[in-house]
Amino acid sequence: MSGHIKKIDSIKGVAVYDDFQWSSSVRDKGNNIAEFKSLNILYGRNYSGKTTLSRIIRALETGCISEKYSSPEFRVSFDGGSTATQNSLSNHGQVIRVFNEDFVRDNLRFIVDDEQAINSFAILGEDNTKLEEEIEKHETELGSEENKSGLLGDLLGAEESFKKARKDHRDKSSELEGKLRDKANKSGSGIKHNKTFGDANYNVSKIKTDISAVSKETYAPLTDEQVGKFHDLLREEPKPEIPESTTFNLQYSVIASKAKELVEKKIQASEPIQELLNDATLATWVRTGREHHQHKRDKCAFCGSDLPEDLWQKLDKHFNQESEALRRALETLLGSIEGERSRVPNLLKVKNSDFYSNYTADLDSLTEQWLTLSTSYIDSLDSIKEQIERRRDDIFTPLEFNAPESIEKDLKAVRDLYEKLRSESNNLTASLSSDQSEAREALRLHEVFTFITDIKYEEERTAIESLSEAVGSAEEARDSAKEKVDKKRERISELKSQLKDESKGADRVNDYLNNFFGHQNLSLKAIEAVPGDSSSGYRFEVTRDDKKAYHLSEGECSLIAFCYFMAKLDDIETKGNQPIIWIDDPISSLDANHIFFVYSLINSEIVAPEKYEDGGEIKERDRFKQLFISTHNLDFLKYLKRLPGALNKNKSQYFIINRTDQVSDITLMPRYLKDYVTEFNFLFHQIYKCAHAQVDGDENHDCYYNFGNNARKFLEAFLYYKYPNAVEKDDKLTRFFGDDALAASLTDRINNEFSHLAGIFERSVLPIDVPEMKTTASFILRKIEEKDPDQYSALLQSIGEGHG
Repeated sequence: MSGHIKKIDSIKGVAVYDDFQWSSSVRDKGNNIAEFKSLNILYGRNYSGKTTLSRIIRALETGCISEKYSSPEFRVSFDGGSTATQNSLSNHGQVIRVFNEDFVRDNLRFIVDDEQAINSFAILGEDNTKLEEEIEKHETELGSEENKSGLLGDLLGAEESFKKARKDHRDKSSELEGKLRDKANKSGSGIKHNKTFGDANYNVSKIKTDISAVSKETYAPLTDEQVGKFHDLLREEPKPEIPESTTFNLQYSVIASKAKELVEKKIQASEPIQELLNDATLATWVRTGREHHQHKRDKCAFCGSDLPEDLWQKLDKHFNQESEALRRALETLLGSIEGERSRVPNLLKVKNSDFYSNYTADLDSLTEQWLTLSTSYIDSLDSIKEQIERRRDDIFTPLEFNAPESIEKDLKAVRDLYEKLRSESNNLTASLSSDQSEAREALRLHEVFTFITDIKYEEERTAIESLSEAVGSAEEARDSAKEKVDKKRERISELKSQLKDESKGADRVNDYLNNFFGHQNLSLKAIEAVPGDSSSGYRFEVTRDDKKAYHLSEGECSLIAFCYFMAKLDDIETKGNQPIIWIDDPISSLDANHIFFVYSLINSEIVAPEKYEDGGEIKERDRFKQLFISTHNLDFLKYLKRLPGALNKNKSQYFIINRTDQVSDITLMPRYLKDYVTEFNFLFHQIYKCAHAQVDGDENHDCYYNFGNNARKFLEAFLYYKYPNAVEKDDKLTRFFGDDALAASLTDRINNEFSHLAGIFERSVLPIDVPEMKTTASFILRKIEEKDPDQYSALLQSIGEGHG
């Protein structure tokens, strides 16, 4: 079926086809869309739209459509996926030949003007055996699509391989594309719908860009820790500015220096009391007791004894001014140490909640360092304090000062680190929006990287590239096979051009006229364009009894036109190419005998297989790829049923074209018309439709409008066979309806008034009395059932209605 026309998908704005849609109109009983087959028969009344269809198909042959259509639109689809529209008429690649009134007008202008000639055409000559043998050899090598032989068979195989490779590539690409599409924007799970990534317009194009980014060697996948930090960052809200921490102004160096000075300072009493020098504790006790007794008591508060008069003088010489000054200095330094020590806990207050979460780890580390260093700092101060207290308690004994290791720099380093984190956190407030955008991008790229890793994206791409290469190879093979076919056809055409003989075209037409139709006196004559010069070409002229013919009848014009078309199927551009043939109503103005001969010509010269020799063996092949025949004549339709394959459901298809007012439609042919093919059945069905139709249904307008003619013709045939005896002034209607005078009168009025306009023209412009039509149709059916129930039942079955 390669290259066959499948269906006329749509027609819009072309004559009586207003907005035709094949998929909604042409359906079988199972509601499946029907398609054209090898043999296609189309029936339709005159002016129903048959020729319009042929003009659409002929446009595919000629490459142009009538300019009289203001804005035509149509679409024709072929097997294999190719299509043709009003904008692409020549892309289908098929050989198409159409017989219709346009073909006749373009090729047989004498029918309109008998002074015009008929276009000549060339068929193969018969005088060059060697050339014919060479042509036959090349045609054998060319082979045929039907048998899948020769170069055409190779081309079909290459085409199938190419289509398979392309389908495999498309399927694989579509599968990957589907995964990318789902990951990008599938509801619920796609990146587009994940608020973390913050891109409501994310699509396939963007995920491909991201895949390119994460596929680079420079891309480093995120660690779990980084992923966690980025998610924390996205949860952050802008923080208030963190104020600068208090300046430390540590006094450790001053204290240590002063302590060394005081602890190691050497002093001595004016007249020291040796016992106090030897016992520092006792000296402290005495100094303290002195403060409680001098100028306050005359007796010892401890033992009650009288105090010696020279006691204070001795003590003043021992505890002299220098020692007391040193003591006061030591006490002052101890106060300074205590003050410095109390400052330490408040020097640096670290509050994690003031910072963004990504600083938590650094702040925890800083806090730990601060606690360790501040404890060490206090320990250092306590060590100095202890040494000062020892010197204070033994004021006259210098000590060697042991300075603890200084950690001022470490403490200041911790503060500097805090300030650095504080500054960064404050700066992050200003850049939070952009940082969060970067975090979203990083997380999105990480998501894409994880995705392509999971689906093994690179392996998929490699497989698709391999399939693409296979498509390329298959396409090259197909193109190579096509090139061989084209060259072979070109060679055959060259050889045939050496054999072509335009005079033979007229002979072929005459053969058909004489052998099929018996017109011995009517023929075509090939006349040299330049008398005496056969190389100048030929023109054809219609002759009657060897004289130029004038005033041909319509029937004669129809015969010559159709024979011309049939002969032209053997021209060098058509013969052997298995064309798609469309024949539009070929029996116009012909009598019954000629109708049969037209059928016979189609049967023998188109449908019958062509015989040819292949390696000494006689074989057969189809002359055509697809055949379409339309007709308005039921007798001709009956003959067409006899064509080989006409009753094969796999090879043939039947259609009917109906016109309602100014709009036509195509449907499958009803069973009664397809199986029985008599006008009698058709007319009965029209009456049945009128009797059972909805009165207010616009779609039934045509059956009401044509009811008068249909009823008259049906009753004439029915009553003739019902009452075949010839009786003078016999009123068959009255005999048929019996005592029902009202029904007979009503039927007679419709038959005469609505089926004829002569004498009463105003009837044609008056509204049709639809209830009257419907009532009459019911009368007719009821009376048939009463008179002959068996025949009535058979008629119902013939139109697919059964009995009831």
